[in-house]
Amino acid sequence: MPTEITPAAAAETEIGGLWRIDTKSVTDERGTVREFFRTSGFAELGVPVPPRWSQINMTWTHEGGVRGLHGESMTKLVGVAAGSAFGAYLDARKDSATYGKVVTLPLEIGIQVLVPPGVCNGFQATSAGGCQYLYCFDAEWQPGMAGVGVRPTDPALGIGWPLPIDEGNPALISAKDAAAPLFAQL
Repeated sequence: MPTEITPAAAAETEIGGLWRIDTKSVTDERGTVREFFRTSGFAELGVPVPPRWSQINMTWTHEGGVRGLHGESMTKLVGVAAGSAFGAYLDARKDSATYGKVVTLPLEIGIQVLVPPGVCNGFQATSAGGCQYLYCFDAEWQPGMAGVGVRPTDPALGIGWPLPIDEGNPALISAKDAAAPLFAQL
């Protein structure tokens, strides 16, 4: 098998500053190497690069489980490391031209999203074995840090979550996320 190189690509979404990134990958007989982040690669694509990443987390979430919608005051680079997910993003920046806009994207290995400060990030694991979701933050998460949380099941947002969400089932959604305010209550 000859080595196959798939170049990186990026496109800004309908929410200002929210980017979908297809990672560069190199595949040969042994498997595939993907560039999750490279400063010069992002710069070449025109994607803004934080000065540094300060914290990296990986979650594992059961199929159907939802995390978010969380819009902290930090830039996030998110992507799936194993399995698949459905990503949902809400612009909660009151001074933004795209305030209130929702963007959803299917997430699989090799697709990432750069989420600017104040844009809410959420996802639902869609693969049978759950998914591993990777977060890079440009600031360390702190309890009580600035930001907003919005109930992911807010009907006014029109998010078409692919799997049913039982707000009373803690394996599918945390009590905190299920009790978060509706977007209109911000």
